Amino acid sequence: MLPRLTDQFCDRLRDTLRTSGFDADGVVATLGDEAHAALGRFEPEPARRATRGGSPLDTLIRLFLVGDPAPRTKAEQALGDVDEAAAAGLVRVDGDDVRAALDLRPYGDDQGNWWVLADLGDDRLGKPVDTEHVLGIGHASLSLARATMRRKVGSVLDLGTGCGIQALHASRHADRVTATDLSERALALAEATFRLNGLSVETLRGPWFEPVAGRKFDQVVCNPPFVVGPPRVDFVYRDSGLGGDDASALVVRGMRDVLADGGVGQLLASWLHRRGEDWGDRVASWLPDEGLDAWFVQRDVAEPALYVGTWLRDTGVDPRSPEGSAKAAAWLDWFEANDVVGIGFGFVTMRATDSDTEVACEDLRHAYDDPLGPETGAWLDRVAWLRAHQDPKALLSARLVVPPTVVLEQVSEPGENGWSELVRRLHRTDGPGWQQETDELVTALLAGCRGQLPLGELLALLAAGNGLSADEVVNAALPVVAELIQHGMVLPVELA
Repeated sequence: MLPRLTDQFCDRLRDTLRTSGFDADGVVATLGDEAHAALGRFEPEPARRATRGGSPLDTLIRLFLVGDPAPRTKAEQALGDVDEAAAAGLVRVDGDDVRAALDLRPYGDDQGNWWVLADLGDDRLGKPVDTEHVLGIGHASLSLARATMRRKVGSVLDLGTGCGIQALHASRHADRVTATDLSERALALAEATFRLNGLSVETLRGPWFEPVAGRKFDQVVCNPPFVVGPPRVDFVYRDSGLGGDDASALVVRGMRDVLADGGVGQLLASWLHRRGEDWGDRVASWLPDEGLDAWFVQRDVAEPALYVGTWLRDTGVDPRSPEGSAKAAAWLDWFEANDVVGIGFGFVTMRATDSDTEVACEDLRHAYDDPLGPETGAWLDRVAWLRAHQDPKALLSARLVVPPTVVLEQVSEPGENGWSELVRRLHRTDGPGWQQETDELVTALLAGCRGQLPLGELLALLAAGNGLSADEVVNAALPVVAELIQHGMVLPVELA
């Protein structure tokens, strides 16, 4: 049964939640850091101890975040008309107890607070979730939100919106937001989320790009059903019905058609690592020959057995059960038959251009602290700058600077004649934390990149100081400098 959270009900519920302080800051303040962290680990007892006071906020935390029933009298103090909330599908009444029927939780960013509605997870249901399950705030959606570029745009398409998290974020920087989904239940919950937060979002139902055929958007975000394996649909939020990594390939291939000139598309994606095949070549083959810049960032690679076990447990299926064993066997048989040795996962950023496609496929499996969103925008800026300066004369006339977040690391070992250098590398201490090995000549060049002399003059001085041919130095240095610019190790003064 679909939830029936009307405009009027959502207006009243919003006022009630605000009055009680049921927001991201209010929950942390009530629970404290330790109990809040424990709740995130599915350890409810510290949260129960922190909410023994019985206030409306305590009741809401226990009801919707801990998963405990609330006495009807307490629920009415916290929610108002319990029968109305039950008719809307938000709660269910079991005698004198009231239980959550939907997952309702506060969610915030640095600009404020939202509330998100989704289905209860298997931990709350005590059984595997249904095929039409609508996932709430999860690691994947949070990762995409942190990796998404946040620049002011006219229009954003949230393709496959689910419960609407990406559309919430888009509302901060877009004049108009459109959200689509194949699932009727997902759209119903997303619409309820938008109403609860007082947002005007266009919602359209249909598969993939069909609901917006013929339309163009300044930005497209997508958290598709990217789980790879046999072509089946066990759960609509993760399974596409397409085999292998065809779902991710479909979104990448279709992105250019819905992007306005200069528009940016960003998505989570998975790709197969097949025996004898380079993963970068595989994902690059999904792109057209022209019209897109694309940056594939691989955040993780899982071996097949671990991958299957993880996704079985994700929906509450025990891999040791007869059902779990049968599903695991079919899944692993498919991987073996298709020479799959690993499954890559990461982010894809694309921009519509009128030039040949520029593709970068990079591993980013090390830990880093900064959100990737600002870096995606900066990467696109650097690629555009390099395209405009692809003529060697243009690049040689540029003035460059080394950002203060770039450091030089040198590792040496002791020997009979003193210290012997083992490694010399540049390290960005911000953003994705790129590292790149270098040598003494490049180090000397970067020492002169202070934004005062053009690159050509710096290279001439470097050649003269080391008794080298100026032409040879230029020819060797330009590709190195271009790569350093693309990774933000050195910047044109206009981008610094």
